[in-house]
Amino acid sequence: MLRLVSAIAAPPRLRREVRVRGRVQGVGFRPAVCRFAARLALAGFVRNDGQGVHIEVEGEPATVEQFLDRLRSVVPPVARIASVETASLPVLGERSFRIAPSAVEAAARAASIPPDAAPCAECVRELDDPRDRRHRYPFINCTACGPRFTIVEALPYDRTRTTMARFALCDGCAREYQDPVDRRFHAEAIACPRCGPVLTFVDGGTRHSGEEALAAAGRALVEGRIVALKGVGGFQLAADARNTEVIAALRARKRRPHKPFAVMGRSLETLERVVVLDECARAALDAAARPIVLAPARRGAALATGVAPGLNEIGVALASTPLHHLLLAEGPELLVMTSGNVSSEPIARTNQEALERLAGVADVFLVHDRDVRSRADDSVVRVIGGAATVMRRARGFVPESFSLPCEAAADATVLAVGAELKTTLCLVVGRTATLSQHVGDLGDAAVRAFFDETAAELCALAGVVPEAFVHDANPDYASSRWARRRARAAGKRALAVQHHHAHVASCLVEHGRIGPVLGVAFDGTGLGPDGTLWGGELLLADLAGFRRVAHLRAIALPGGEAAIREPWRLAVAALEDAGERLDLPALAAVASSRLDEVRRVAGSGLSPRATGAGRWFDAVAAMCGVRGEISYAGQAAMELEAAAAPGDHGAYDLELGRGDPFVVDLRPAVRAVAADARAGVSAGVVSARFHATMSRAIVAACLRARQAGGPGTVALAGGCFQNRRLTEGARAGLEAVGFEVLSHRRVPCNDGGVALGQAAVAAFRMAETERARRCA
Repeated sequence: MLRLVSAIAAPPRLRREVRVRGRVQGVGFRPAVCRFAARLALAGFVRNDGQGVHIEVEGEPATVEQFLDRLRSVVPPVARIASVETASLPVLGERSFRIAPSAVEAAARAASIPPDAAPCAECVRELDDPRDRRHRYPFINCTACGPRFTIVEALPYDRTRTTMARFALCDGCAREYQDPVDRRFHAEAIACPRCGPVLTFVDGGTRHSGEEALAAAGRALVEGRIVALKGVGGFQLAADARNTEVIAALRARKRRPHKPFAVMGRSLETLERVVVLDECARAALDAAARPIVLAPARRGAALATGVAPGLNEIGVALASTPLHHLLLAEGPELLVMTSGNVSSEPIARTNQEALERLAGVADVFLVHDRDVRSRADDSVVRVIGGAATVMRRARGFVPESFSLPCEAAADATVLAVGAELKTTLCLVVGRTATLSQHVGDLGDAAVRAFFDETAAELCALAGVVPEAFVHDANPDYASSRWARRRARAAGKRALAVQHHHAHVASCLVEHGRIGPVLGVAFDGTGLGPDGTLWGGELLLADLAGFRRVAHLRAIALPGGEAAIREPWRLAVAALEDAGERLDLPALAAVASSRLDEVRRVAGSGLSPRATGAGRWFDAVAAMCGVRGEISYAGQAAMELEAAAAPGDHGAYDLELGRGDPFVVDLRPAVRAVAADARAGVSAGVVSARFHATMSRAIVAACLRARQAGGPGTVALAGGCFQNRRLTEGARAGLEAVGFEVLSHRRVPCNDGGVALGQAAVAAFRMAETERARRCA
């Protein structure tokens, strides 16, 4: 009888399986779950596997339901849950909760590697505390911060599958790693001075280690020397940002005459002495990603004159690693911190690579023995329209994935390879699209090797073999040739996606849309399906396809690629096309014989022509004297934006032609720019008026398209929308007449986002084909 009463009194138990996907490995997710389950006196386990995190939880039904209801609220702030799936299981009668070994046999397809994260406030406090055993240890980290993506060698994410595997834990670190209440519980990159990586300072034949290495590097920076240091994703070059001579030397050695350098500061207060920061910029700077943030320069800022020549913004950053934090405390409070490479090459990854490739650039080296598995340059962000907008996506953001709209999900695995410049790659498995870190411009052999390396890593970490390779419709791009070659070798499909359609598609994916939209694709040049060069396009587009509705009037490119390097040629072409004389002050320095020859070529009909919006910005930059020749991509347009006078100075005229597609004719604006230039109107006012004209052109074209039955949503895509003045002007004008406006935030609007658009278009088309086959 007593046994019967006891059985009746025993509370019922429930066991549930929980599958969590998203950014849930390497961010302290398992320890947080373990602590929460223990507080609720639940039993079971949590472990990593190839899908994300697998949980089995057992206890009283009400308590199990409480666990499930509150799971999202108790995980670390750096975690990102994409989905939670639950199922009932038989009760096992367990009485404790534990972290179980990772399931390495599971497929890694859906697992998400977290991005690298800057040192958290707790680790910084320990770093600066003389009583702490990790005082001034440059590799301090915990479950909330430290290297992640750049040290992962395989999934699931565990220490044994990272470049930290070679460092055996000391007793102190082992205790923290195994203690569920410690914030380093299962922190896979955990280390301390007794058992972790060690710094080495190299100055010719002289070497110092540990604390002496750090002190020597600080002295070198104060003395005006260039230091190559090993960051979380590869090497960087550091120099005193206030030393004009050393910055000039750095430019000469890197073969980078004008392209701006970024500046890393000791604190937000330090940075605010050289740039103006709003709340959005401050938040972006202090976020775990620690990107470079472009911000307006303060007048009279105490920086070397060569930091950002010709621009009114400076890229600034805070320490992204403990090593940076210590160097800024040890040396100058403002450091130029730039990629550890020579112009156009990828950043150096290994110690040996840096010592060889950077020997003619750096004076001294600060290296260490923790290997970098995946290169990742600094990410770059700009505040546009009150929101942080990614310009270059790499360290701190990669490898966060994107979800394709469900209609675009195909069973096939797709690898998209981007364009030729600012290249990235994108791997799609099911609904998940993973966009790689910034790779670079494929004209350089070393960048092409990095491209190969990145493609292999994307597929290896996901544990998949691509069933289709997607490339730009331009067959001459190195990426297109690579995709076709790989597809032939593997017996797989190679699919082409038009460049500007891919731009618009990437914007759609970011906003979870399929379309249709009016896609404004403004960039430099890209091959159109008619064999001409596009770049100033209005497309009626969705993920399935597009139709060209309108475009900017084409401008001649006299000399082909030479016209891009020498925008004065574009100025001559624009003036010739508009029936204008060449007697502008800005062209006076060019020999009359050269002007006449270029004018003849431009008017002959033999030059290639392009509708590219970027080429029109270049032409106007040359016409008003801002920039006649460039040393890096986009220089003329960037300096034209920087020159623009604040306020409303009106806009120039333009004309909308007839036909389908119709032409947006900028010749009236060219005539007005020429008149202003001859009248001595400042370049700032000319720039302001031309920016307003281009915004007005977008609004006028979209209005006509809507009146003809087009949709009421506009997607702004393409590299020209890195231009804050253009983007904000276009958005304001479009919204004023009732359009919904989509623009990029998390994905670069430039060619760094093309691979995502390519992958989405290909996946959608493949899914449509499969659906049609099933219905047949």
